[in-house]
Amino acid sequence: MLNLIKNEWMKIFKRVGTWVMLGILILIIGVVGAFTKYEDSKVKETDNWKQELTAQVEGDKQVLSENGMDNYSKGMFEKNIAINEYRIKNDIEPNTKETVWTFVETNGFAVTLVGLFAIIVAAGIVASEFSWGTIKLLLIRPISRTKILLSKYITVILYGVTMLAILFAVSFLIGLILFGGTGQSVHLAYIDGEVVEQNMVGYLIKTYLLKSIDVTMMATMAFMISTVFRSSSLAIGLSLFLLFMGSNATGLLAMKFDWAKYSLFANTDLTQYTGFSQPMVKGMTMGFSITMLLIYFAIFQLLAFLVFRKRDVAA
Repeated sequence: MLNLIKNEWMKIFKRVGTWVMLGILILIIGVVGAFTKYEDSKVKETDNWKQELTAQVEGDKQVLSENGMDNYSKGMFEKNIAINEYRIKNDIEPNTKETVWTFVETNGFAVTLVGLFAIIVAAGIVASEFSWGTIKLLLIRPISRTKILLSKYITVILYGVTMLAILFAVSFLIGLILFGGTGQSVHLAYIDGEVVEQNMVGYLIKTYLLKSIDVTMMATMAFMISTVFRSSSLAIGLSLFLLFMGSNATGLLAMKFDWAKYSLFANTDLTQYTGFSQPMVKGMTMGFSITMLLIYFAIFQLLAFLVFRKRDVAA
């Protein structure tokens, strides 16, 4: 199995496209760093932050008192009010200047880009074997089809995890160079109606790991589509469409229907339970989301492995 994974890993990094994707990721981090540094140079620190937060709290409370607000927006306003009041009460000044940690947090948006790259790799790792005719060379070897497909899937996951680690490491290094120091090491999270102090480094590592679940599920879906339909273009197109539109469509449905919580895209973002954002549907818990993800994961894997084991290669 280990040799199969090594072989698939070498195949991925022999492709020019893999290095192009890596270059694009690093370039985007650098561009974001340059833009953030420029904006940060215009920010002026103030000693009146308590008065400013107090005014912001009053404004948010006024908006919150208005009718017609959906549950998600209401939750976000409640979160902002609670955190700002906690800062005022406990004399915790918000970061007005950029730090290495806030820069790493800012680059969390690039996890979507990592997901896109993982989808491209997952979509081609099986379908390309059929289109090039090399699948026959794999299957004539004295190795079970299950092991062959499993090695390809493990390689896809390792690729996604590696890209996430590069995203975190490069963001940290560029942030350290541009902004220096570590700044405030406390993160305020809003969990179950209460403000909780968290170690900033631990919070960022946990956030990136939880965001990797989203990358894993989208890559798994693309891998399944690629295996079942033997089409990398279909797998890429459909997976990217769902990657960018799935959460938005589910969010709109969640405003009206509670059954939207059973959608895959309502559950992939586990950071909604760590104070990063609010649950898409009120009443959702991390246990519920993990259960739904396991169900979808099992369905994707069963489809992929059953079809691959029974497929006639000559067809």
